[in-house]
Amino acid sequence: MECYLDNAATTRALPEVCELVSKVMYEEYGNPSSLHNKGLEGENLVKEAARRIAKTLKCEPKNIVFTSGGTESNNMALIGTALANKRSGMHIITTCFEHASVHEPLIYLEKLGFEVTYLPVNRQGHIEIEVLKKSLRPDTILVSVMLVNNEIGSVLDVAEISRIIKEYNARIVFHVDAIQAYGKMKIQPKKMGIDLMSVSGHKIHGPKGTGFLYHADKVKMHAYMHGGGQQGGMRSGTENVPGIAGLGLAAEKMDGTLAERREHLYEIKNNFIEQIKEIEGTMVNACEPPDLSATAPHIVSVSFDGVRSEVLLHALEDKGIYVSSGSACSSNHPGISGTLKAIGVPEDRLDSTLRFSFSRFTTGEEIDYTIGCLKELVPVLARYRRH
Repeated sequence: MECYLDNAATTRALPEVCELVSKVMYEEYGNPSSLHNKGLEGENLVKEAARRIAKTLKCEPKNIVFTSGGTESNNMALIGTALANKRSGMHIITTCFEHASVHEPLIYLEKLGFEVTYLPVNRQGHIEIEVLKKSLRPDTILVSVMLVNNEIGSVLDVAEISRIIKEYNARIVFHVDAIQAYGKMKIQPKKMGIDLMSVSGHKIHGPKGTGFLYHADKVKMHAYMHGGGQQGGMRSGTENVPGIAGLGLAAEKMDGTLAERREHLYEIKNNFIEQIKEIEGTMVNACEPPDLSATAPHIVSVSFDGVRSEVLLHALEDKGIYVSSGSACSSNHPGISGTLKAIGVPEDRLDSTLRFSFSRFTTGEEIDYTIGCLKELVPVLARYRRH
């Protein structure tokens, strides 16, 4: 049996998305900037994708800028906003457990003279509102947080965070990394007080190399890429029409099945957690019942006492089970997870943690098979723990 349980890293594209991408590449391949009918076909596909996505967010198509994925969306939001607003201040607030595509651009901005405050999180992966209030300053221009943490699945109350920020200073720009949240929960940026929001296509059964940035009206942001002036000058470069079309369709499909998918994912997640706790020496991080519904439905982080995560990962791989030892992007820079440190995972378990992440395609049979393999492997591998 093959069990793919690494859906927080990437998802399998929907069949209808694959069909649309292939059709557009072969039949409607015109450059959207061309003035002839073939170009118009491409332009209409981009507009239709923006319309589909805007409908899921209860916003206007003009609020959507297409990008190459979540990393570009985060870079565009952070760097573009900071540079456009630096006359108003040079202070930025974020959390201590952001994804590398947020953390690294902020390090870059620090080198340019910006000051960044990193808010701590508690054991459940939540920030303390009082700490946020004390961190806000007259020169604060930007606050950036992730809606769902990509390693442990904790969910931040971004509506409450936005309320606190805007009460202090309505001009502060609020950016949300929704890459693990979009398609898993209902998000209405305007209602929730979100000014900028990053999304990636391959996390929602869309094509890799696609994504978008939601930007509210009147948000001051410098263009991130310069050239032909596409997308209203916000992101120059010939649009990836096949990918954008596929992204739009994936967004529509995910939104249309949201309620039933959430129910399915929580059922899978609850079943997995109940069974994993039967294995001696395991600890589920930041998403224990009865607060399961307060976490993302598709991510579970588990520490295995005395078993190196890399060893267990490859042992599971030999059984046809694919999981992750953390963020896929962070695997390019191996080391101990900053997220696990931030939530207080004991030192001896930092290198003994795996992430299991589910999708609409995950079945109960796959969970039962995975648990069976873990019950077989973990006791054996624990005998060889390091002393």
